[in-house]
Amino acid sequence: MSITDLTRVCAITLSLGLGTAAVAQETPAAPAAEAPAAETAPAAEAPADLNMGQTEGQPAADGPGSTYVAATHGAWEQRCIRSEDGSDPCQLYQLLKDKDGNSVAEISLFALPAGQQAAAGATIIAPLETLLTAQLSLKVDSAAAKVYPFTWCSQVGCVSRVGFTQAEVDGFKKGNKATITIVPVVAPDEKVLLDVSLSGFTAGYDAVAAANAGN
Repeated sequence: MSITDLTRVCAITLSLGLGTAAVAQETPAAPAAEAPAAETAPAAEAPADLNMGQTEGQPAADGPGSTYVAATHGAWEQRCIRSEDGSDPCQLYQLLKDKDGNSVAEISLFALPAGQQAAAGATIIAPLETLLTAQLSLKVDSAAAKVYPFTWCSQVGCVSRVGFTQAEVDGFKKGNKATITIVPVVAPDEKVLLDVSLSGFTAGYDAVAAANAGN
């Protein structure tokens, strides 16, 4: 075979090879087989006896130490604390608001055993921003006001523990409203007047005294 013939054969062979490669490139690839859909596992049901826990230091919602409203007497709530033996101590409670309707302070009041100078006691909680040296004053209707010191302050506010004579308790029962006055520390020249409604006080006071009689 001459060099010319050999060259012609190589050219034909190369041409056929390139054509085959071109055909192979133009042939579309077969689509990949789709993977079977994964089966969704059924949601696991939570056991019925799971305990979700509670915040340390706080009583269970309905356990000993928790508070509940036993009754409402006019503007007052009869709030009681659950005890282990069922002898739940109770107090009269009222949330106090300023002239704009903002919750500012609160008062809890309860009868004391007979034969003491104080016939009733009360806990009044004012905001932390209260000027303590100005103390707290309280009066019923147009009667003269009495001044009481603050005992301590905590995260919930500043506390004043107050005692009332029997005559003062009777004044609450006959009166229309009491007024508590506090002074804000940021404005020592101003006074904040808080009305304490006496609507329902007599019924509430007697109910609390009866509830606590056996404790």
